[in-house]
Amino acid sequence: MRPLAEFPAASRAAIRFVLLDIDDTLTTGGKLTAAAYGALEDLARCGFGVIPVTGRPAGWCDLIARFWPVDAVIGESGAFYFRYDTQARRMTRRFWLSADERETARRQLDALAEEILAAVPGARLAADQPYRTADLAIDVAEDTGPLPSAEIDRIVALMRAAGASAKISSIHVNGWFGDWDKRKMTLRLFREAYGIDLDRERDGVVFIGDSPNDEPMFEFFPHSVAVANIAPYLSRLKSPPAYVTAGQGGAGFAEFAAFLLS
Repeated sequence: MRPLAEFPAASRAAIRFVLLDIDDTLTTGGKLTAAAYGALEDLARCGFGVIPVTGRPAGWCDLIARFWPVDAVIGESGAFYFRYDTQARRMTRRFWLSADERETARRQLDALAEEILAAVPGARLAADQPYRTADLAIDVAEDTGPLPSAEIDRIVALMRAAGASAKISSIHVNGWFGDWDKRKMTLRLFREAYGIDLDRERDGVVFIGDSPNDEPMFEFFPHSVAVANIAPYLSRLKSPPAYVTAGQGGAGFAEFAAFLLS
């Protein structure tokens, strides 16, 4: 990774969309600061398409799409995207799985949750699990722990042994039955909402994140950034981001936004 200051001016000038993780990228210690939220508003006011790409649940993402200065939101690590048309007062919701597929997967995830909680005593369901439509979130650092790396690895192993995908964020381990991830749903959103093929037009997009579940985005986008608190996770990444901020969490995001707008 290179310091953010080495992000070339010509590359910055081509950026049209800012994609961002939320937890510990936009937030700091579980809180959304005025400076970080103000940075979102600054980017939107200057014409950037701002799109959170998060592991957070559908219930949260409905609020984010309606109330935040964003163009769309991708949630549950790529299970869906939501876009709210303020003029028409209409929400567009697109899911990776059909309603029947989500119902079947939910039964499997509920059984998997019982298995994990029995096998890993320090683990617990994430507090936002009731608002999820397509995945399972096991809390490893938000309202519990942080759990030791060995216990986190055990949770991941149990998910994968059951045939589920598993990704580690800074606060949860997320598991799901399906072949989506943050990158795949991002490609679908851009194709359907903007008519943009990101396989050919990546230079207009920058992504900023902080943890292993952001790796598909770090790998795909040449303009990828991490906030400084990615440091503990670097050993888990095969594809690190190109640049890193000096600041952590929301302060790092505000630093990034100011740099992009400078």
